[in-house]
Amino acid sequence: MSTDAPEIAEVARQFGADVPFIRPEELSQDDTPMWPVLRHALDKVEVQGNRLYTYLLLLDPTSPGRLPEDIAGALAKLEARSDADGIIGVSKPEFNPVWNCVVERDGWMEDLIPGAGGYARRQDVPPVYRINATLYIWRAEFVRRVSDKWRGHGRHLIYEVPETRAIHIDDMNGFLRAETQIQSGLVHFPWLKKNSEV
Repeated sequence: MSTDAPEIAEVARQFGADVPFIRPEELSQDDTPMWPVLRHALDKVEVQGNRLYTYLLLLDPTSPGRLPEDIAGALAKLEARSDADGIIGVSKPEFNPVWNCVVERDGWMEDLIPGAGGYARRQDVPPVYRINATLYIWRAEFVRRVSDKWRGHGRHLIYEVPETRAIHIDDMNGFLRAETQIQSGLVHFPWLKKNSEV
């Protein structure tokens, strides 16, 4: 776990998390991109452990919808492709942006994606995926080598997670949506059942 707050680190440790260092202030601002934080974390744990890692796994805490088998499946898919630099969790959105998304230019509706108007039916549009933040796995060598950002660099595979589990909690509305999905039985997380039986 990476944090700049000693009090958060202490709570995390109480619940079993490993917090081997405190993140520096310059990497803890509201507008700090994730990539330099990941590079810093990888460097720190490699120096502290006196070893080089093969992979870096990012589990965004605001996207708790992944299951252990998703991580295992994504890692196996990445390991099978030596030409890939990483694998990213994605899902199929409820609507296809190729078919549905438009913009207004000079007062007129135009397709957001050029060529979208060439499809006569939405069923004919190729599938589209969205990055849903459930999981990211990169080869550590790629993280060490690419300094500014991962997008636009290297080659990445996709690992599909069902859209129902592509939960993203950035605000109270996101939290309430997730709570409703879980309480209604739309989404099942094995660890929640275990905790409720205690």
